[in-house]
Amino acid sequence: MADEVKLLSFQGSLYVCRVEIALKHKGINYESVPQDLVNKSADLLKYNPVHKKAPVLLHNGKPISESLVIIEYIDDVWKGVPVLPQDPYEKAQARFWVKFIDDKCTPAILKAFGMKGEQDATEANEQLQFLENELKVNGKKFFGGDSINLVDISACFIAFWLGAIEEASGIQLVTKDKFPKLTKWCDDFVNCQAVKDSLPPREILVAFFKGRFGSK
Repeated sequence: MADEVKLLSFQGSLYVCRVEIALKHKGINYESVPQDLVNKSADLLKYNPVHKKAPVLLHNGKPISESLVIIEYIDDVWKGVPVLPQDPYEKAQARFWVKFIDDKCTPAILKAFGMKGEQDATEANEQLQFLENELKVNGKKFFGGDSINLVDISACFIAFWLGAIEEASGIQLVTKDKFPKLTKWCDDFVNCQAVKDSLPPREILVAFFKGRFGSK
């Protein structure tokens, strides 16, 4: 009997996109069930009563919430192409960089565009430099080496969402002059088939961020 895999989703969500990339990267067949986050469905309230938001993965009717938790679950259940390194030390390092991206790098980027109050790019440049240096030390195409892994997927915001913010605001944060390795990684990442098949239309994100920035 084949596994039944459904994903409660929402177009334009970074966190839903992360899960979709992982599913496609591993070649898992699934049904996407779009959600209205204003008028929340009975399923969304039932399967994610704590946060009441997408994504939620339903595997044979069992719900798993939170994008990074879902991705690790996917990697544990479906073998084949790995998303997390198999070596314990490398796995710990990957989790470190994922936490760095979510807890340090992304908030600093939002601050640089004035989306968290005062506009200041100093911290964002410092945090992005850590990622630039990691790619230099890595010497590979992706944070995961020759193929994307959990760190690359977690950095999807930098690869795609950030470009939409830059276009909407007219402020360029990541340039080839400052971050040559990171800009090359962005291009390589968004051109991976699993990523291209998962990303939302860029114009939707640009329009959303133009609304956030108003007349800036």
